[in-house]
This record gives sequence, structure tokens and C-alpha cells, in this order.
Amino acid sequence: MPWSLETVFLGGATAFVLLAIAMFYRAVAGPTTQDRLLAVNVLGTNTVVILALLAAGLDQAWFLDVALIYALLNFLMSIAISKFTVERGGVL
Repeated sequence: MPWSLETVFLGGATAFVLLAIAMFYRAVAGPTTQDRLLAVNVLGTNTVVILALLAAGLDQAWFLDVALIYALLNFLMSIAISKFTVERGGVL
């Protein structure tokens, strides 16, 4: 049974959503601050990939604009959290 490319993209997005749920557990229950920070970064990257796959699967280009903005916000958030953690006395 041949699958269309849109179905493959949407299936990939679904797989990344399931992986994001598993990573959310690590972000909440991570034993250290470093684990939580890394999990939040992975969640942000995962969200960007999901949005890009949805853009390709649904043929909606505006999803890519949202993904780009979210990627920039994710980067700024990781810098801010890292700076806050180091200033507080923690070492990343």
C-alpha cells in the first residue's frame, strides 16, 4: 500500500509528539537542573520539528514562520535560563 508523502509527514509529526510527551516527564521529574534544562531544550527543538512536519504535511507555509519564531524564542530562553543558573551559583 503506497503512502502519500503527506501521510508520512503527519505520521512523523505524531511520532515526535509521542517523544515530546516522554521528554516532558524528564523535564518535570529530572533529578538535576541540568537534566531539566536539557529536557526543555529538547522539547523546544521537538516543537520546531513538529511544526515543520505539519507545514509539509498540511501544505501550510505559515507553520514554518511560527517554527522559526519558536526556534528563536527557544534559543533566547535557554540562554536566559543558563545565565540565571550560573548567576545563582550553579554550574552548568
